Amino acid sequence: MVVFFICQDCLLLAPQKLNHNKKRIGKMELIVSYLPLFGVIALAFVFIKNAWVSKQEVGDEKMAKIAKHIADGAMSFLKAEYKILAIFVVAVAILLYFKGTYETGSNGMVAFSFIVGAICSALAGFIGMKVATKANVRTTQAARTSLGKALEVAFAGGAVMGLGVVGLGVLGLSSLFMVYQVMWPGEENIPMVLNVLSGFSLGASSIALFARVGGGIYTKAADVGADLVGKVEAGIPEDHPLNPATIADNVGDNVGDVAGMGADLFESYVGSIIGTMVLGALIVTDGYNGLGAVYLPLTLAAVGIIMSIIGTLFVKVKEGGSPHKALNLGEFGSGFLMIIASYFIITAMIPEKVEGLPFGSQGVFFATLAGLIAGFFVGKVTEYYTGTGSKPVLSIVKQSETGSATNIIAGLGVGMMSTAIPILLIAASIIISHYFAGLYGIAIAAVGMLANTGIQLAVDAYGPISDNAGGIAEMSELPKEVRERTDKLDAVGNTTAAIGKGFAIASAALTALALFAAFMKTANVVAIDVSQPKIMAGLLVGGMLPFVFSALSMNAVGRAAMAMIEEVRRQFRDIPQLHAALEVMRKYNSDMSKASAEDRKIFDAADGYAEYEKCVEISTNASIKEMVLPGLLALAVPVTVGFVGGANMLGGLLAGVTTSGVLMAIFQSNAGGAWDNAKKMIEEQGRKGTEAHKAAVVGDTVGDPFKDTSGPSLNILLKLMSVVALVIAPSIALDVDEVTAHNMETINKTEMVVVDESAEQLTLTDEKTVAVEAVETVADKEAATEISNKEKADNSEE
Repeated sequence: MVVFFICQDCLLLAPQKLNHNKKRIGKMELIVSYLPLFGVIALAFVFIKNAWVSKQEVGDEKMAKIAKHIADGAMSFLKAEYKILAIFVVAVAILLYFKGTYETGSNGMVAFSFIVGAICSALAGFIGMKVATKANVRTTQAARTSLGKALEVAFAGGAVMGLGVVGLGVLGLSSLFMVYQVMWPGEENIPMVLNVLSGFSLGASSIALFARVGGGIYTKAADVGADLVGKVEAGIPEDHPLNPATIADNVGDNVGDVAGMGADLFESYVGSIIGTMVLGALIVTDGYNGLGAVYLPLTLAAVGIIMSIIGTLFVKVKEGGSPHKALNLGEFGSGFLMIIASYFIITAMIPEKVEGLPFGSQGVFFATLAGLIAGFFVGKVTEYYTGTGSKPVLSIVKQSETGSATNIIAGLGVGMMSTAIPILLIAASIIISHYFAGLYGIAIAAVGMLANTGIQLAVDAYGPISDNAGGIAEMSELPKEVRERTDKLDAVGNTTAAIGKGFAIASAALTALALFAAFMKTANVVAIDVSQPKIMAGLLVGGMLPFVFSALSMNAVGRAAMAMIEEVRRQFRDIPQLHAALEVMRKYNSDMSKASAEDRKIFDAADGYAEYEKCVEISTNASIKEMVLPGLLALAVPVTVGFVGGANMLGGLLAGVTTSGVLMAIFQSNAGGAWDNAKKMIEEQGRKGTEAHKAAVVGDTVGDPFKDTSGPSLNILLKLMSVVALVIAPSIALDVDEVTAHNMETINKTEMVVVDESAEQLTLTDEKTVAVEAVETVADKEAATEISNKEKADNSEE
């Protein structure tokens, strides 16, 4: 009877549960049908926020003039960069069209996807650059009123950048996916649709790499020139109007930390979604035409837009309050809401039991959670190793007392040690997410980590805007309290940027692994067997690439910085007004409030004589010229290895570049950040101009290309090479015979090992038998001898 009642209850509840599931699927299918609308909502938010920023006060004429110099320099760089990239995009699109047209499993429309991805990536950088160069001077003006107002303006500028990136990503991807499904309907065409769609990620990655490398070279060439000649040699602040490199330095904050970072995170965001969609195509779900696992990453990204917009509403601070707490409230509040939303989205789109996912929807949710938690803790570890006042940074400050050499040794040690915990966290998230949801779990963990990219990028982009605001305050000679407010915002920006870089590195590792898995499935690569010579060779070449890539970008910064240093020295030497004003500043140790009326007149007469545009031109030309080779290396190597060495060797290459690249990215980013904050700590202690400060400036100068050029660029290198591999996968895919041959070879090796073990066991058995027989023979001989001796003794007695 008990069994009967239980079964009866089950029968009564089953239809209710089924209807409930149908309702949930129905609601989610409605969201899925309108995915592009979420992108439109994000772009509408961008338009409203941009209009609000534009309405804020610019300030006095001098501030407006300085801001115009920065904006003009930034736009001239973007125009020069995009002219070169337009040629590259057209050339690659033509090659992709012919590749897609003449191979099975793809289509010439992959070229169209590539162009749309490249345009969206470039547009993300342009939107960010445009609003940042508006928001910087308005933040300075707002800082004259209050800290809260300054934070509001700076964060609004960052929010335009953040929501612009996610809006373009979701709108572009979801629209193309829906169009291609209409063009090629049916489940049998989904692999081809996703291969064509991967061209979007390739376009985004290509532009991101060039933007990151080019922007990084630009900003660090200017920064090194402004620091070494301005601070160390001339003894003036880097943002002082007499410093010819100061405008180029502030332009660099925008082209590197805003446009470059925007394109970088756009590429990560798109790459993680596409990698997950490719792996999701192997999982058949209820509803959504069996494509629930394919639509899930897009849906999470779309809902993440709404959560990011809600998060921006929490970022407010009163005078005397903590900007750090305000930003954390917005970011973590948005993240918490996203976790709750993720649970309901995943359980609605993924069944409780489905082939290919051992734990069903619950497993996918736990994998997503593992990615989010790992990203958060990697960010906190990064903050510990790079944050002002932390033990590692204090160790660098202490060792700066004995000169530049010990400062650099300490910074390198901190950077190397900082790789340990993040790698263990990333490894743990990979194992946990794979346990709960297989390879799809690793991919969805990356999506979960980047679902809140809108507000994460808003917090990141706020940093360079605040940094620019401080520079404008210094150049405009505004009251001391204004600079103190902008410095407070900037200090918080450095910390949030460190956390953002931690998220970026962790997500890059998971995204690269997801794309790698997608490549293996598409190319029919069964396993990466390092005992095969080709694969081992690919592994070694892949491990070497991040070092060569870093060397190319760092040497480029060095060459560009040399040209910048020579130009700044020339202006200080050959322009009489600058030379005279510099002598006056040295006389009063840069404190012009103590200057006499006559000396003040000499100082004021130098206003407008610094040739800023020449320094801007040096940085622009150098960055455009030097970005080409590292960018082509990332594209050419996987194509060459894939077509010459085959899919297996390319798999080895990707494994090597991912392993080595993640370690190098963490090391360089954290070492550079620690050097930077060690210098800031010495300055905050009022020890500018001391030997320790000079040593710290040298360390910071070495660390600049680490944290702002080669380190962040490696994140893109990992994913770009995986995306290139995924795009060419149908062309180099192993056929059925090759896969069978590989499997047979593996089986034969296993059998040989078993046979060898059996033979060894038989040999051991034979040896034991011989040994036993030998012992028995000896025993028999001894017994016979004993009997013989006994008989002799008996005979003698008789």
